Amino acid sequence: MKNYKRIFLIVLDSLGVGDAHDAQLFGDEGANTLGHICESVKGLDVPQLEGMGLGSIGEFQGVHRLKNQLAYTARLEEVSNGKDTMTGHWEMMGLHITEPFRTFTETGFPKEFIELFEQKTGRKCVGNYAESGTKILDDWGEHQIKTGDWIVYTSADSVFQIAANEDIIPLEELYKACDIARELAMDERWKVGRIIARPYKGYKKGEFVRTANRHDLALKPFGKTVLDTLKENEIEVIGIGKIPDIFVNQGITRKIKTVSNSDGMIKTTKLAKEDFTGLAFLNLVDFDAVFGHRRNPKGYADAIVEFDNQLNDLLLLLNEDDLLMITADHGNDPTYKGTDHTRENVPLIIYSKSLKKPHHLGLLKSYAVIGATIADNFEVENPGIGQSILDQIV
Repeated sequence: MKNYKRIFLIVLDSLGVGDAHDAQLFGDEGANTLGHICESVKGLDVPQLEGMGLGSIGEFQGVHRLKNQLAYTARLEEVSNGKDTMTGHWEMMGLHITEPFRTFTETGFPKEFIELFEQKTGRKCVGNYAESGTKILDDWGEHQIKTGDWIVYTSADSVFQIAANEDIIPLEELYKACDIARELAMDERWKVGRIIARPYKGYKKGEFVRTANRHDLALKPFGKTVLDTLKENEIEVIGIGKIPDIFVNQGITRKIKTVSNSDGMIKTTKLAKEDFTGLAFLNLVDFDAVFGHRRNPKGYADAIVEFDNQLNDLLLLLNEDDLLMITADHGNDPTYKGTDHTRENVPLIIYSKSLKKPHHLGLLKSYAVIGATIADNFEVENPGIGQSILDQIV
């Protein structure tokens, strides 16, 4: 067993690989995000992922199973009760979620919640249904210009989102409204994972554009995570993309904002040129938000190919004592019914230039294998669930 100086953990948000044993309990029997994407486009050309051993994880059209793969691979089975972003990420870092976060996808938020929010913020609300962030602006953006009403909406995630035109409602007021919503949504009846400010600009339908001033207010992790123990031991934890929001900055020593999958990979690759000891933790949200929820398998496939191309740039910069882990937090099959996440197993790819005989490890229980292995590597406490596989990585 050896220890690695830097670990790069990349979450391909929603890239499930099917076959969750309890998928039927979530209404997701037969879902397979990566498998169905590959079928939709008649095969994927992803030489980096294929070389690492993606073909050992499942049957994916166009991706071959290799005799001599360059990385360890496995399928991870979620043990927590849920299929959302926070549940997946929190489990990775050792938390076992038994009570799922509330969602209001089918009904919108209850009248009592909306009335309290209106009363405390001094503005009325319009919308209050599940919709994409761009479509809701076309639906209500011109109305907001005329009235100053909040545009509120949700999704398949456990979220309450508030959209406000920066030229109509000041950012400071929008952020204050999010604080109010977060306080209201601590009530068990309405307890959602995240409140999200969605500022935008524009003056007519078809021309509204979100700005970069998004602001998330998530629930704090209910227990100590591996990120906390890393930070306590003065080991760097760099949160890239929405990772700091998911963990409400707990256990994070440095934050790097991103605006897209591509931007996330560019900034992570740049980070690989730095000398640090610790964890670089990246989430690539476009797979989920832009392609999964919008049921766009072709766009999702193109995004995977783009990631594979950019992955090559990162691999070139990794040192012998670096470890790369690639995984996902849930599924979101773009060929499946509805627009919800899907309950699936997720891939795990573990790569280092120093590996001797990498191979497929089969099905492993819990996403927390990841956090446990990271804790083991840096010789810190694993405060939650999960068994390390560091001694198998040789």
